[in-house]
Amino acid sequence: MAPYLDSVTSFADVPITDAGVDTLAFLSASEGLVGLFDLLGSTAFGVVQSDLKGNIAKVRARYDETPTLSNTLERLVENEKGEKKRKATEGLMWLLRGLQFTCKALQNAQANASEELDKAFTKSYEVTLKPFHNFLVKGVFSVAMKACPYRADFFGKLKADPAGGPPASDDHLNEGLNRWLAALDGIVTRLQTFYKAGGHDKGF
Repeated sequence: MAPYLDSVTSFADVPITDAGVDTLAFLSASEGLVGLFDLLGSTAFGVVQSDLKGNIAKVRARYDETPTLSNTLERLVENEKGEKKRKATEGLMWLLRGLQFTCKALQNAQANASEELDKAFTKSYEVTLKPFHNFLVKGVFSVAMKACPYRADFFGKLKADPAGGPPASDDHLNEGLNRWLAALDGIVTRLQTFYKAGGHDKGF
């Protein structure tokens, strides 16, 4: 087996056309991101994983119902617009926020090699999810931030081969992770701009 990031769909490999972001490839890459929290190794992040999985499921359910109208995320949202309950639109909105939280945290960690993960994730939370959370949820996330593993342990797991083979080099990991994060950042920015321009984030 390969190190974790080599074994899941990269956001860098998600097709983007004039019609939008490919729905199934995006969901596959998002599921790969959810697995990162297993590497963090703390049950405190269970609420984050559960939220991400639940929102992925809402988008996938809509795709399964109307696949020809949902081949891109933009088409999926547009075609749900006239309905009373826009479950997939709301689910994708929250999924994007959760992905942005994780992306910014890891970008913080990549930008500052001496920064521990609890600080990287806390700084990300302040500017991504916190403005949308109530007092109780903020408390849950505060506990999760404090439960982050040591930086060296997490990156060691990212480099490791689960089958027992040699670990990936630092250069290989950094190249793959930076490419993965840059693509994720671009997709999130694109879709959040789409939401605001179309008023798709209203009514929730």
